Amino acid sequence: MAANKRKIFIITGMSGAGKSQALKSFEDLGFYCVDNLPIALIPAFAALINARHYLKHVALGIDIREGRFFKDFIRSLDNLSKLGLDYKLVFLDASDEALTQRFSETRHRHPLGKNIAAAVTAERRILTELKSRANKVIDTSKLALGELKEIISGLLELRRAAEMKISVISFGYKYGIPLDADLVMDVRFLPNPYYVPALRGKTGLDAAVGRYLRGKPGFGNFLKGYAEQIKTLLPLYVKEGKSYLTVAIGCTGGRHRSVYIACELAKKLAAGGVSVSEYHRDIRK
Repeated sequence: MAANKRKIFIITGMSGAGKSQALKSFEDLGFYCVDNLPIALIPAFAALINARHYLKHVALGIDIREGRFFKDFIRSLDNLSKLGLDYKLVFLDASDEALTQRFSETRHRHPLGKNIAAAVTAERRILTELKSRANKVIDTSKLALGELKEIISGLLELRRAAEMKISVISFGYKYGIPLDADLVMDVRFLPNPYYVPALRGKTGLDAAVGRYLRGKPGFGNFLKGYAEQIKTLLPLYVKEGKSYLTVAIGCTGGRHRSVYIACELAKKLAAGGVSVSEYHRDIRK
């Protein structure tokens, strides 16, 4: 996205997933933010953005409490495109357990007004298609506020509309697959360094773990082939309108194999000119 063009982000997703915190992060980054803008007013607000040149960086928060949510929302997004406004749709998600706990702790009423667990299930079903349309999905289940702001800052680093921003995440299957993963690679086919006494207390960031894994048959061909596969897919994702891609690398505990491979994959992608960041979700567990 060119520096002189408008940056418009629409923030939506599951109730309780952190939309207000995300908007606060956008505000701290210099965006003009509007929370809970009625869907019916989106076309009028879009016209205002077009008429006011100083409204270059805008973030809108929309949630399910709006009536006739999905159809009206999609129609409004189509209208934005017709007005020539280039927007990015960011969907905030979290696990059912995290959402239920947050509503229970705050004692806030869920917008759907049902039993919390039932409301979360119903809302997830309603928003399934909208989530699939998002340019970026952010899983806030285990994110601290600072980490959320760091991810949002990364979204603003795009220098042109056709550039992909890749996030490579390592994780442990015993803690669940990241909800925001677009691609998931299971690297449990490699021997687990955890069962080597000298490596058990180390992580994939330690050189000894790297040496151990690099020495296993097929490792080099796998890493090179997977990196090439991702780079081959990027133009196809761009063609479908995606600007952000999350690649999740998983092993059993998320401390050894997935961490090392995520690091090496990020290096290979970056060396090929791809804008990439890495995050090790479960490395401290």
